[in-house]
Formats: sequence, C-alpha cells, structure tokens
Amino acid sequence: MKKSLIALALTGAFAVSAHAQSSVTLYGLIDTGLVYTNNQMGHSNWQLNSSSTQNTVFGLKGTEDLGGGLKAIFKLEQGFILNNGAQAFSGDMFGSQAWVGLQADQYGTVTFGRQFDVMNDLVGPLTAEFNTWGGSLAAHPFENDNLAANSVVINNSVKYASPTWYGVTFETMYSFSNQTTFASNRSYGFAVSYAQGPLNLAAGYLQLNGAGNGSGAVQTSDASANFVAQRQRVWSLGGNYTYGPITAGLVWSHSQIDNASGVFSFGTGTYLGSDDTSAGSLSGSLRLDNYEANLKYAITPAWSVSGAYTYTHGAYNGSAPGWNTAMLQTDYAISKRTDFYL
Repeated sequence: MKKSLIALALTGAFAVSAHAQSSVTLYGLIDTGLVYTNNQMGHSNWQLNSSSTQNTVFGLKGTEDLGGGLKAIFKLEQGFILNNGAQAFSGDMFGSQAWVGLQADQYGTVTFGRQFDVMNDLVGPLTAEFNTWGGSLAAHPFENDNLAANSVVINNSVKYASPTWYGVTFETMYSFSNQTTFASNRSYGFAVSYAQGPLNLAAGYLQLNGAGNGSGAVQTSDASANFVAQRQRVWSLGGNYTYGPITAGLVWSHSQIDNASGVFSFGTGTYLGSDDTSAGSLSGSLRLDNYEANLKYAITPAWSVSGAYTYTHGAYNGSAPGWNTAMLQTDYAISKRTDFYL
C-alpha cells in the first residue's frame, strides 16, 4: 500500500536571554501546518499537524561560570502538540529533555538525565529526517534507526561529549534501567564525527536492551520507544559535502531488532495487528538497512529547495520487504525566526 504525505506549514522560533557569566534562557519553537495523506487505511485525509519538520517545544537552559573554565549547565524542555496543547511525551512534564551537567573547556561535558542518544546527536544532523528541511516526513520506516530529529529520548542516562580536536568530536553514553534486573531496558552507545571546512562525516552505534519493557531507559508509556523488543542494535554512517549553495549527503544505517513484540512509528500504535502489543510478535531478528541520498540547494539566502530518497531493505524469516521513501521541499524565510515551507 503506497502512502504519500504533503505538508504546508509555518515555523517560528523565539528566545529571551540574560547576557552574563551566569544566565538562563527561555526559548522555543513552533512548527504547524496542513498535511494531506492520499492513503490512510484506504482513505484520503486532511489534517492540522504539529512538528512536521521540527519539534514544537518550549524550554529553559542555563549556565553558571564556576571558574577555571568549568561551568554548570542544565536544560529543561517540554515538547507539545500545538493542535490541542497536549504533551508530546505523555505524562512527562519535561519529556523532550531534562538534564544537568558540568562543562569544562579542556576536558568536555558530562550530563545526567533524560537526553537524546549520541548517534542522534552526531549522525542525525547529516540526514534529511533530522534536518529542518526533512523532519518526520523523510523518516526511515518506523523510525527504525533513531536518526529522525529528536524522536527517541532516553531516561536515566549519563553522557560524555568531548571537546573538538582538529575537527573530531566523540560522544558516549550509558543509560541505566534503574531496576534490580540491571540489564533490563538499559541502553548504551558511542558516536564520532569529523567536520572540517565543507566536509562532515559521522558514525555511531546504539544498543537498546529490552526497550519498551516497563520502566527504564526507553518506555512506551511516553511514546519514546519505536520498538518493544528483546534487543535493538543500530549502526550508522553518514557524510555530506557543501560546495557553494549545494549540500549533498549520503547516509547508511543498519538496524537489527530481536524478538519484537511491538513495532511503532513516532508513538502511533503497534503495527503488529492490534493496539495490544501482546497480540503479535516477530520471533527471530528483523534486519533493516537504510540507504539515503539527500540534497539541498540554496537559491538565495532566504529560499531553498531540498530533497531526499531512501531505500530500505528488510530481511525477516526468509522474506525481504522493501520501502521507497522520497521527500521534496521548498522553504522560504520571511525573517530571521519565521519561515514557510511546502
């Protein structure tokens, strides 16, 4: 069954800041528009949509200078649905991000709390599904590789991000299950990126053990988990190159999901035949390889055109399903903070 989505929308960002050695900033972003779907369970549909390309959020972030190049930092961010004001992450007051940490100019940054994973931080920005010109409309099937813009947030995590050395940045994280069964619903990963001049490269690995099974690192109760599975492992590699007004990129990712009992997509319900995740399961391993090519062309500083194509190859119990995903967008900024896109 083929499915096409089109979004016509408006994005606005706002920020208020106190400029000092120690400061707190109130910030936010609103993304809304109309979406037409040509085939939604056999019917067409027009909808008012929130967060097609960027998350609709408001938040607080702050820093305090402790001296000697050391700073205390924090971020509290609430994602919400503009249509009705509901929380984007059900039941979570600051479901989008909630963390505190220490930043040292020479040694890097350590943060503690509910955060985006390291692969999302470094590899995600090279994809169309993360960038402001793609978003969820360019996401890989079921968001199987966690590369879409900040869709999966991980609890109980400790993250380290290095300073940038000669263009190289490294991140690693560990997320606790906070249960006596230590390995149940925990996560860990690492990623590295290189940015020098027009060239950007990044690679990463992420593992989720028992994701979605009760409380822990990744939960279904707040729509963070895209899979309920015994184990999910994701490898990714990407790069892009900028030449004048053109930025071109290639991304590959491989996801291996073992014994899944729930398959979701941005928290929209299970794809195993029922909203009850016990109604079905995928015994064995589901493998998904995503091959993405993306391109952005800046016609003027305010007007751009971009597109992406992804082929996803699956493997499960001798079958080989495939998905073709294409996205085309044009965006025009009418001010520093407000733009329209189609």
